[in-house]
Amino acid sequence: MEVIFLGTGASQGVPMIACKCAVCTSADPRNRRTRASLHVVMDGLHVQVDAAPELRLQCLRDGVERADIFILTHGHADHIAGMDDLRRFCDLLGGNALMVYSTDEGMSRVLAVYPYAIMERPVVRGYPAFNLLEMPPLLELPQGTIRSTLLPHGGVNTLGLIFTEKSTGKKCVYYTDCKQVPPEAIEAARGADVVVLDGLRQLPHPSHMSIPEAVAVALEIAAPRTFLTHLTHLSDHVELTGSLPSGIEPAFDGLKLKL
Repeated sequence: MEVIFLGTGASQGVPMIACKCAVCTSADPRNRRTRASLHVVMDGLHVQVDAAPELRLQCLRDGVERADIFILTHGHADHIAGMDDLRRFCDLLGGNALMVYSTDEGMSRVLAVYPYAIMERPVVRGYPAFNLLEMPPLLELPQGTIRSTLLPHGGVNTLGLIFTEKSTGKKCVYYTDCKQVPPEAIEAARGADVVVLDGLRQLPHPSHMSIPEAVAVALEIAAPRTFLTHLTHLSDHVELTGSLPSGIEPAFDGLKLKL
């Protein structure tokens, strides 16, 4: 299994517009955070999770040249705004619609924002086409399984995702954009090789886990490696790394893991 962190930033990104703080002006490339999205490869199946506004640039930077299915965790702008750029992957699927899995809320947002793309095939080559499907609790594929669990995120639920590759049994958990991780989601994450958690900032937030809250969840799951994502400009990469317990670290744009 390969996991590529295409983006690890919060909704405003880092550097943030009109901000001259130490993180926004940092020369450390790990402090340059585009909006959060993930790419997972299981036994050759390419799964794109969320479409940040920078999706096109993320794919070019990290060499992502294929998406077989797409999962939208929820319909907020920083996760849906790049979906029009999925049109290129429709071309590479032979002009077929891209399967788009989400919640009811996510599907309704796609219908509202991209009504021109809801069809079985693109109108012409180069156009997007989305086949909307409700994400099941267990998506069984020849290359492995993707489990889903609902995570509270303000007024909506986010899809928490658990990827298990068939050939290796490797397991990756992706819990972004959530205020807490319910007990059933904790149990589903146990035994994972890698866990990725929403850890917005040190201060509390009404719809995201703070870094201390994310650390508490990470210690409860007890995976060998845990990464924090959806980070704001309030966290410097080096300083945050030094403050975290062993086995927990901040993710950064372009980070690639081979499991």
